[in-house]
Amino acid sequence: MYSDRVWHRSCPSTAFLRAVTVLVGLVVLAVLVLEPQVEGRNVDATLVEIYLHDPFLLFVYTGSIPFFLALFEAFKLLGYVETSAFSARSVRSARLIRDCARVTIGFVVVGATFLLITGEDRPVALFLGLVPTVALLTVASSAAVFERLLERAVDLQSDNDLTV
Repeated sequence: MYSDRVWHRSCPSTAFLRAVTVLVGLVVLAVLVLEPQVEGRNVDATLVEIYLHDPFLLFVYTGSIPFFLALFEAFKLLGYVETSAFSARSVRSARLIRDCARVTIGFVVVGATFLLITGEDRPVALFLGLVPTVALLTVASSAAVFERLLERAVDLQSDNDLTV
């Protein structure tokens, strides 16, 4: 019994997944901050011109908020898996991840549509819209399936608690 509790608290697979979640967040944050500075039209611009005079960049930063919220919830969900995987908190986290992925898909689709309409490089705009959308659809559908599984497990667990 004691070794079982210790294993749950120090499970290497959840620690690895938590580290990957943090790493993904740091990489995306670095890309969001550094990419506008090396973009072709902003090479000679000042930081004020880059970050304060580009409404599309403001749109991108606003659209990244649900993404980072979903990463934070995934980090918390991995903590719940170590302690009590089948709980209402886990279901709420999975639901929030699903909803954040859907909102981020909406931002990506609107941004890609804007780039397709106003941009000169339409294939790049299509690629920039398609790749994150496919990845986010995968995350949203996986979170939805995981949410349903957790809900069923919580229901079964509460039924068993009532039976005993």
